[in-house]
Amino acid sequence: MSTTESVGPYNYVPTEWICITFVALFGINTVLHLFQSYKFRMWWLIPTVILAGILEVLGWSARLWSSISPTLLTPFEIQLVGTILAPTPFLAANFLVLGKIISHLGPEFSRLSPKLYTLVFCTFVCSVAWFRASFLNSLTQDVICLVIQAVGGAMAANEVNQNQNPDDGGNIMLIGVTVQLCAMALYVLCAGEFLLRFLNNTPIRKNSIPVSEEKRHAKIMEWIIIRWLMLGLVIQAFCLFVRAVYRTVELSNGWSGPIISTQAYFNVFDGLMMTIAVYTMNLIHPGFFLSETRRFSGAVGWPQHCPASLSCTTDNGYSY
Repeated sequence: MSTTESVGPYNYVPTEWICITFVALFGINTVLHLFQSYKFRMWWLIPTVILAGILEVLGWSARLWSSISPTLLTPFEIQLVGTILAPTPFLAANFLVLGKIISHLGPEFSRLSPKLYTLVFCTFVCSVAWFRASFLNSLTQDVICLVIQAVGGAMAANEVNQNQNPDDGGNIMLIGVTVQLCAMALYVLCAGEFLLRFLNNTPIRKNSIPVSEEKRHAKIMEWIIIRWLMLGLVIQAFCLFVRAVYRTVELSNGWSGPIISTQAYFNVFDGLMMTIAVYTMNLIHPGFFLSETRRFSGAVGWPQHCPASLSCTTDNGYSY
């Protein structure tokens, strides 16, 4: 590695055009999510997905600053905290969406109730104490990972700034990312169990009231539409999982290891994975599918009237 590539706390100089590209991508995405949150009246996107976008813009803007002044510690500290925290509130949004899907398709197939499901998993994700009261039931426990990673990131940044060994802060960050990784794995397992039980009509609660054939058929029709939203969650979960694995390996190798010192790894396994995840939510947005928003948005293809009768009509005029 040449001397020019080794300068600064990164052990390389961030590439300017790559930083500009990611700042633009995350900036555009954040504006799109802000518009969609208003269009669909899904205000919980602001402290989750939009907050994640702001943190990504902040982190990549700091890396852009570092590409111009690679020896400065301040932009390194900002990007360290911004990029390590950004996926956390975005993951919380995934938990919320899955809880709403469970409410639609049948809580009897879920090991936890939708509210408890969101509460348990968001415990591992992010702290947003300033949420409005309506979100406190589902997100007030969204504490552990974000707090651990924030403390670790701040410690590491402070240690770097004081020319001290940042391993203590890095180890705390590693704990936070590892806990998040474990939570994601458990989340995927529970979601998979729910889908299998729903498709096979095997509720967890054996004493639940039997569903009539007509209502069961209506739920299957609902699943045919909402499965696209599930596909979006799968893509997002995959990207977040890859990113978490990368971050775990990166931090476990130390601040001068080969992983953290290779810019291409960060660009692909952090920047690109997060870009795919956030734009997937734009394209397969919960506002297109969740019933609470269709009266505001006119979401295309969602059943507007589907009572006990099997004759359902979408806002396209199609019937089935």
